[in-house]
Amino acid sequence: MTFSFPRYLLAKQTVDDRALNRHVYEALLSRVPADPIDIIEVGAGIGTMAARLLRWGLLTRATYRVVDSMQENIDFALTWLPQWADKNHFRWERIKEDRLRLFDNTRNVNIAFTCADVFDFIHTDPPKADLFIAHAFLDLLPMPESLPKLFSLVKSKGLAWLTLNFDGVTTLEPTIDPVLDSQIEQLYHRSMDERPTGGDSQSGRHLFNYLKDAGAEILAAGSSDWVVYPENGKYPADEAYFLHFILNFFEQSLTGHPELDPKAFADWLKERRAQIDHGELTYIAHQMDFLAQR
Repeated sequence: MTFSFPRYLLAKQTVDDRALNRHVYEALLSRVPADPIDIIEVGAGIGTMAARLLRWGLLTRATYRVVDSMQENIDFALTWLPQWADKNHFRWERIKEDRLRLFDNTRNVNIAFTCADVFDFIHTDPPKADLFIAHAFLDLLPMPESLPKLFSLVKSKGLAWLTLNFDGVTTLEPTIDPVLDSQIEQLYHRSMDERPTGGDSQSGRHLFNYLKDAGAEILAAGSSDWVVYPENGKYPADEAYFLHFILNFFEQSLTGHPELDPKAFADWLKERRAQIDHGELTYIAHQMDFLAQR
């Protein structure tokens, strides 16, 4: 199978839609400033969150800055978002090479795209945002030292919606071998903690204190677990691809690990992939959402 990161981001839209904590989202809706609002999303991928917030009705008049370090994601977004707009009854125009306008009779959102490392972007001292979004991203960063830098992007009393922060539980069912399953899960989580670029396999629970220490007030928090399971032997939308991509993360992270028997791991991956193909695998990842105020 050929793996495409933009397709993975597309495939997980429906997974994220189910996972995002509604209590935290309702708290965001009740506190979001009056239009127009300025939004910065870092690690924003292909712009699926901007599309989601248009679908969910949060965006009316806004400037939305999409920041991502992968040019492939930015290029894909500039093509995909107009296609999404066409299918969802929005009009659109390409204002500049790196800017789109999505609008209808009641909504007008300008989306600007920046390809940059998040900390390089911070150093450009961009205009501060009313709302800062980090979606499935904080658990990839060095913590807690990254938070004050990220909050420098937010206006005083501005909001930070910090979603899908992994929190140390991965479940794959049915069990293949309890001992091997547990070993693979533990080594996979450890690989997150040992990434040279930073990361934390328990970032969700740690953010309660990290946010407080960074001078932010937590306005709402709740779980946002990924739960993917087959119905009548089939996965909804493109979620089988999503599951294959998750297993690819396992393979990339653990192949050649000195504590893991290579044949046992290869056989485990083969069996898990067969479970996806046969519509048998259930996958759960425990995560946390936060709404905080600077």
